[in-house]
Amino acid sequence: MTNRHVDGSAGDADYGEIGVGYARYRRPDPRIAGAINAALDGTRTVVNVGAGAGSYEPADRLVTAVEPSAAMRAQRPTSLTRAIDATAEALPFADDEFEGALASFTVHQWGDLTAGLHELRRVTSGPVAVLTCDPTQLHRFWLNEYAPEVIAVEASRYPAIATIANGLGGTIEVIPVPIPRDCTDGFGEAYYGRPESLLDPGARRANSAWSFIDDTAHAAFETALRADLDSGAWDARHGHLRTQPLFDGSLRLVVSRSTRK
Repeated sequence: MTNRHVDGSAGDADYGEIGVGYARYRRPDPRIAGAINAALDGTRTVVNVGAGAGSYEPADRLVTAVEPSAAMRAQRPTSLTRAIDATAEALPFADDEFEGALASFTVHQWGDLTAGLHELRRVTSGPVAVLTCDPTQLHRFWLNEYAPEVIAVEASRYPAIATIANGLGGTIEVIPVPIPRDCTDGFGEAYYGRPESLLDPGARRANSAWSFIDDTAHAAFETALRADLDSGAWDARHGHLRTQPLFDGSLRLVVSRSTRK
């Protein structure tokens, strides 16, 4: 059963608590948006489930946004449509009401993943695009050396790619999405070449996994990373990442195309 928080948000993280300032750090990256738009090509109506502050909503289509967190709904730009207060597991729409569907960085929050995926597929006649992370690849990020607890939390929360594919059904395509060095969407791996940025508590707060880590672990991370940056130890091991244009990390776009007639 989905856990509802004080502000109405659903899932295992309370966005009423951690969502403040989210939109400042989590701005949609145009290159990632390009991959999503390509997956939704040909659709005119799109439902964005777990829409948050509106990242990756196609500007050239009629979008219906669904977001259970009042804190996140409040951060949506006025240029976007107002989000509906509902959860993925019980979408208030008819079968095949939309030509396309989007769920970005949200499926790991759903209380009942299977039900949510079935609902996405039920209300969509065309492609469903799920932007997520492959939990088996998260360990490749250097953060695993400094805050293994965060990587462990992320790996335990993100569902296996095969689980998402099976839940959606239809014809499945799994697309690796390279992460650009100057990525404007501040999820964890976006900082692969900018380690100093993760010393900002706001940047960490915009990644829900850090909300499961206690203050002692936050302080230990900051102390260890700051020391290695000051001494040059981080750059000795990972300095090549500062100029590496793309990082093949855990980011994946799972696209389901309906086989229904």
